[in-house]
Amino acid sequence: MRLFTVLSALFPVGMSVFAASPTFDPNDYKGTDSARINQAITDAKKAGVSFIRIFKRKADSVSPREYWLLDEAIILPDNMTLYLNNCKLKLSDQCRDNFIRSANCVSGKLELDVIRNVHIIGEGNVILEGADHPRATGDGAKTLGVQKRQAYSKDTADTTKRMTYGTDAGKEGEHQKGDWRNIGILFAYVQDFSIENLKMVNTHCWGISLEFCRKGKVCSIEFQDEEWRVIDGVKERTLNMDGLDLRHGCRNILIEDISGYTGDDLIALTAIASPPRESGKIGSTQYCSGHKDPRENDVFHVMIRNVRGYSGGKFCIIRFLNQAGTRMHHIMVDGVMDTSPEGHHGFTTICIGSPHYKGSAALGETYGFHISNIITNTVYAIAFGAPLKDSVISNVTHFKYREFHRPIQHDRLKDYPLKAYPLENVIFNNIQSFDRMPK
Repeated sequence: MRLFTVLSALFPVGMSVFAASPTFDPNDYKGTDSARINQAITDAKKAGVSFIRIFKRKADSVSPREYWLLDEAIILPDNMTLYLNNCKLKLSDQCRDNFIRSANCVSGKLELDVIRNVHIIGEGNVILEGADHPRATGDGAKTLGVQKRQAYSKDTADTTKRMTYGTDAGKEGEHQKGDWRNIGILFAYVQDFSIENLKMVNTHCWGISLEFCRKGKVCSIEFQDEEWRVIDGVKERTLNMDGLDLRHGCRNILIEDISGYTGDDLIALTAIASPPRESGKIGSTQYCSGHKDPRENDVFHVMIRNVRGYSGGKFCIIRFLNQAGTRMHHIMVDGVMDTSPEGHHGFTTICIGSPHYKGSAALGETYGFHISNIITNTVYAIAFGAPLKDSVISNVTHFKYREFHRPIQHDRLKDYPLKAYPLENVIFNNIQSFDRMPK
């Protein structure tokens, strides 16, 4: 009773004891959809509020659309959580930019500032969808252009195989190859982060790319990306449709509950050496260069579990790639289910290393892997393109549909040089292959 009397004196009738937190709803702002969202984030940050929540777009005099149409990236600063509540973000045909990018991605720096506590949380059904007519697709090695669907030929390997759709093709003043702007969600030098509960559809290159990110998690992400997609009634090729990529310097990260299909690798951990350069270079797929300290480029302490999906382009479900002195170690993979449709057999479920991309890693640079609980229909369950040391591979169930299909392949990778890669102190346990070949 005494407490009630004190509170009544301090807060007259009609005044709440707990003042309502200010809301920063982009629907309350004016301008383009991108400008409204970014202004809401800026205002929240200035007010000391650490989150904003985006709901469906409200129909207005500009458009009856209920989805947000982005002309430029949403920029997330430190100490900010972006809640996406039962809404859809779609890139416009004028956009040549990411869906979302960390605010520390500033061009022209040799090393970005570290930012912390950045989160993207989907609530309910949240979709991030690419443009109907992308200005550019693919990575920095691919040229914009139209490629007719055809069987692979060595005669065309250096030209049409590396062409990818983009309406900027042939336009004066526009870069004619893909780059980091085609990535869906781009975080660099972000610590204490999370990306959760999103569906990513027809992105323009890798769905999510992390560079030098640490202490975070990427969970409950579904990808729906095709290498060949129908645009205006015609099948067009869009290259490098990876799902989730961890690049150089990533560590202490949980990857969990990843599903769906992609035109390229579903998940890739790739630490490919690159000399120091200024950040944000147009034409580069990576926003940042490699670090001057080789050990800062290493990738380790990564756990991947509960993966259910496949590579629609028949590449890898999970790829591990490090080379030129960069180390990759203390990696756990637990639970991968190949969900490819009948008759679709990707190259491999788990690929460790590659003689491409400036050559394979040396023995001792890739170690400490624990891979278990795999069920797959891919040509190879586990394939090696580099040496592996001090690791365990167990509980692999492989279904064989052709004579050359096998659960473990380390003497030759498809289209790669004939070479055996040394495996030192690698324990194989309960590796099973079941014949499903036509009788």
